[in-house]
Amino acid sequence: MTKILQNPALLSIVALFAGIAAGVVPLMRVGDQIIAQIRATRVAVAKEKKAQGWDFWTVEIDNLASELRDEKSRQRKKADLLEQRSARLDSEQQELDKIRANVESMEKEIGQRVIEIRADEAKNLRSLAQTYTNLSPGAAVAILKEMDDNTVVKILSLMKPDVIALIFEEMSKTSDKDGPLA
Repeated sequence: MTKILQNPALLSIVALFAGIAAGVVPLMRVGDQIIAQIRATRVAVAKEKKAQGWDFWTVEIDNLASELRDEKSRQRKKADLLEQRSARLDSEQQELDKIRANVESMEKEIGQRVIEIRADEAKNLRSLAQTYTNLSPGAAVAILKEMDDNTVVKILSLMKPDVIALIFEEMSKTSDKDGPLA
């Protein structure tokens, strides 16, 4: 057996096993701690991935996320501006409605006053027609010659036909720079 113990190959194998045993025993003692640390690290990494919502997270994804936040902020600002404009337009529309109502009431009032003026004008024209009827045809023609044609027509329309005939007869006898008035 001494010969077997003196064999260098056998001694190498025994030394190899002894070295492995010497390395494995301390490793087994610390191995449980290393395995626990590895498991804890894996659990922490898994929780972090779940918190991010992705299996991976890159700088590009961070950039996209910040762009989305910025765009949401811009959209909120635009929505606020649109609401402000809408409120301003509503108030301006209400103001325009009030002004329109005031203008319509003023138009009605002016329309009523125009009718009153026309009624007064008709009363005055009747009074003038009556006065000119009492004048001689020559005097009436002299006065009518100085008036504008529309007023003359209105006055003559309110006179009786026999008086108008006398006035027309006098107009045919009377002439001015353009010829006979008739």
